[in-house]
Amino acid sequence: MSEERQRPWRLISSEYRIQTKFLRLRADRVELPNGIVVEDYFVRESRGFCIVFAVTPDKHVLLVRQYKHGAGEVLVELPAGMIDEGESPEECAVRELIEETGHTGAAPELVRAFHTDPTNATGRFYLYVVRDAVRTHEQQFDVTEDIAVETASIDEVRAMALDGRIAAGAQVAAALVALAYLGR
Repeated sequence: MSEERQRPWRLISSEYRIQTKFLRLRADRVELPNGIVVEDYFVRESRGFCIVFAVTPDKHVLLVRQYKHGAGEVLVELPAGMIDEGESPEECAVRELIEETGHTGAAPELVRAFHTDPTNATGRFYLYVVRDAVRTHEQQFDVTEDIAVETASIDEVRAMALDGRIAAGAQVAAALVALAYLGR
């Protein structure tokens, strides 16, 4: 493939079609390197989110079980949530761990950042590991949340990520990368 075709697209214009607290959707008019103009190339903007791989002192991983309306299912996941306006990814990780599980632990360790959907979304997600997580608070649910906290061994979390019990793609990636980061 030629380098000529690998150039960024030229933005001609951009118009927001939806702007809410949780979703900003814009329609870009772009020119491709080959000169073709694409109308209405839709891009979702977001501040991103964090996923927290929290390990307890007895080497179990905190998981949350909750209904996800987009999927129409109850899913098992690692604690996670959207980054609030003016909040750093690390602050989000600490807040979400407390809100969803009532746990705190050692300082969050940033494992890495991922693009969520680079084809048509601006957001990234940030994976943090929190060691020595212990319950220090009551859970603090958002209005749409009803979360059950569970724990699983590190080996069980690996199996869950590989066999589909952890089903969301970002969650599977986060679990497996966190396990590699921890040498497991």
